[in-house]
Amino acid sequence: MTTTMDIHDEYILYITPEKFYIEATNSNELLVIDRVSQDMLLQGKHVQIPQSSSSKPICGIVGIIRLIAGPYLIVVTRKWKVGTINNQDIWRIDECEVIPFSRTLLHLTEKQTAENQQYVSMVDHVLKTPHLYFSYSYDLTHTLQRLHNTTPEFLQMPLHERADPRFVWNSNLLREMATRQELHRFCLPVVHGFISVNHCSLNGKPFLWTLVSRRSCYRAGTRLFTRGVDFQGSVANFVETEQIIEYGGDRSSFVQIRGSIPLFWTQLPNLKYKPRPRLVPTENHAEAFARHIETQVFNYGRIVLVNLIDHRGAEDVLEKAFREHVTRLGNSNVRYEAFDFHAECRALRWDRLSILLDRLSHEQDEFGVFLLTRDGTLVSQQDGVFRTNCVDCLDRTNVVQSMLARRSLTQVLQKLGLLQQSQAVQQQPLLEYLFKQVWADNADVLSIQYSGTGALKTDFTRTGKRTRIGLLRDLVNSLTRYCKNNFADGFRQDAIDLFLGRYQVQDGEGAAQPCPLETEKGWKYITFPVVLMVAIAMFFANIITPTEYNTESLLYLLFWASMVSVTSMIIMIYGTEFVDYPKLCELRGSSALSLE
Repeated sequence: MTTTMDIHDEYILYITPEKFYIEATNSNELLVIDRVSQDMLLQGKHVQIPQSSSSKPICGIVGIIRLIAGPYLIVVTRKWKVGTINNQDIWRIDECEVIPFSRTLLHLTEKQTAENQQYVSMVDHVLKTPHLYFSYSYDLTHTLQRLHNTTPEFLQMPLHERADPRFVWNSNLLREMATRQELHRFCLPVVHGFISVNHCSLNGKPFLWTLVSRRSCYRAGTRLFTRGVDFQGSVANFVETEQIIEYGGDRSSFVQIRGSIPLFWTQLPNLKYKPRPRLVPTENHAEAFARHIETQVFNYGRIVLVNLIDHRGAEDVLEKAFREHVTRLGNSNVRYEAFDFHAECRALRWDRLSILLDRLSHEQDEFGVFLLTRDGTLVSQQDGVFRTNCVDCLDRTNVVQSMLARRSLTQVLQKLGLLQQSQAVQQQPLLEYLFKQVWADNADVLSIQYSGTGALKTDFTRTGKRTRIGLLRDLVNSLTRYCKNNFADGFRQDAIDLFLGRYQVQDGEGAAQPCPLETEKGWKYITFPVVLMVAIAMFFANIITPTEYNTESLLYLLFWASMVSVTSMIIMIYGTEFVDYPKLCELRGSSALSLE
């Protein structure tokens, strides 16, 4: 699984007013980038680097992005070793630097300078969202099974060329360098998600247990602004999660996927605590649904669609539509399994999840796992996958995926002789504790990436039961999600669209042509919140200040209470005007619905 086209792993960046010199310290290659002409030239170390240059060690090149001020070079300045997979190092990006080609911003107007800084802040935001990972020699975008089933020629390709494009988050940033064959050892593909590598031991036998979650960059976005499917069949919050076991040269993996319900639907924020999900009536659901399912069957084999949403209330419309389209599709490789998570597990009866596990166990045994022994014998392959979803594909989804992963882990450890046939992971206190913590961490990180907060229901994942402290923590996270989804996610969505290249900054933006960041809020955006704040302040002032209440003070109190009530009602009626909506790209899949 190694490649002769490994990426350079040590660099020194030299900066002069005219050029960037990126020296690969483990080879004779020196990449010279002209900051004025933007030309890139690969040279040997015989080139004389000016002594006046400033220098710093860097860990890799994320790529180049063009903003109003011109191109910016993005480099990794700090990394942290996560562990190894197949004896190859895996790294997490801890810090990046965004360096402008231009030495000054004097060529920009004051307005352009401010807008350019907003774009830089967006890039920084994506780079600081936990977590981005890379490897200089291991292809993190593919599962062990996909890597095993490739040709020797494929394994000799540069990492960025052979990578699964679904999971390369900086492909847009690498596109200028990727066209140059001689620069391929400088092209560092980066994945977004969660990776945990853990050294374990059972019965005195050490092994590695690894969890890798890869977030798709197709239809990536924030929780309420990115739902459902697009015309290409890609869905929001699609994540491929691989559980890997390595023991004495034996390697095994078990893969699951999650993703938004593959129909055109929206749940746009409007200041209500939980906006109703709505199907988009004018779109061709059947075509996009079929395209999504066909892609998953092609990539993974048979599919069990595990749908955990409610069968009544606001979510019911999605459940009925999902079921109907599976029936219409009539694909023998696809089975639909609906489980009303909230109804089945009400009153903290989470033991009832065993009902779902019993329904899925037969197919899990049929799907199998990928298992390759140390002598190169292929014992088995995984020929099917569970595609699990709830509405967000976060909290409920992670609980069920962890249960399927635990069952698979037990079976594989038994096959490898690390557990006896009568033993299970749940009976090994240290391993069970580690398993729960890692899967809860996986839930939190994926939730932060999509919703802006940690996951809900992680007390069950961490402890195996629902707790009152966990319920309180869920309440705090839910309120935080509400605030972020309504008042911060427009910026987050714009940041993702800019980073992934869905929006390209135009030459002369903000001067010769308008910048989309220039949009202004209507008069209601300022007026009603100000009136509300004044009314609240006066209401409490009238409660506190009178030494005794009379008819006049009570009338004042009633007046300001009425002002609070009426103003709050008006704000809710015009809710979308107070929400932070994205500015750079049209909301995909929502054009047929008004912003309610």
